[in-house]
Amino acid sequence: MSTTILTTQDLSRAFGGVLAVNLVNLEVRDKMVQSVIGPNGAGKTTLINVITGRLAASGGKVLYLEKDITSRAVHHRVKMGISRTFQITSIFMGLSVWENVRIAVQSHLGGSLRILSARPSLGSVNDKTEAILKRVGLYKLAERPANLLAHGDQRVLEVAISLASDPKVLFLDEPAAGMSPAETDQVSELIADLGTEMAVVLVEHDMEVVMKISHHIIVLHQGGVIARGTPREIASNQEVKDAYLGGDDWAPLSNV
Repeated sequence: MSTTILTTQDLSRAFGGVLAVNLVNLEVRDKMVQSVIGPNGAGKTTLINVITGRLAASGGKVLYLEKDITSRAVHHRVKMGISRTFQITSIFMGLSVWENVRIAVQSHLGGSLRILSARPSLGSVNDKTEAILKRVGLYKLAERPANLLAHGDQRVLEVAISLASDPKVLFLDEPAAGMSPAETDQVSELIADLGTEMAVVLVEHDMEVVMKISHHIIVLHQGGVIARGTPREIASNQEVKDAYLGGDDWAPLSNV
């Protein structure tokens, strides 16, 4: 059984009188792809925001490697090994693929953030940047401006940037959104591969992707957990079908 990296204990987040995240208990294990699914407004992104420190918890705890990090700032969590991507593309569109990743690597290593630093002076930063781009399949596009990348490659670039911090836990928020079928296959393969090296937590509406690459799934509805289990267990759960998947005719179930 894989090692537990991160847990939440009765984690909650309220907006006014509305509990967007309601007493969620989550266990994130190393070298697994775990997905969080649910209808729009279920609290998925809010949950990630609380775990990664972008929103304060209203109650409960976040434990990382058995340490309480509930009140830690975002940058502390990143330094500790918790990284994420966002629903909306968040890259420097006017810079090249190389520079996007290089800046992230420099930031993590604590070096100068001068964008126009000469490459030969960057040493280990260059090596790490090259390794990450090769890892995600973007090395051949290293000199291309980010705004000229296909949408799928822009999302992969976001993943590359998140890898600059050497994460132990990687949260991916809707990585396949807006992708063509070919791009979806590409990013799915990358996520599955990353899941052999680190803990990956995937928030995704594309159920074909979720069912194909997830080891474990948690289903949120109205801020709370209504089901958890393997893809096959989730696919056969009637409460999940009724709350989220549109009843018994949900197409991806036939492939599970």
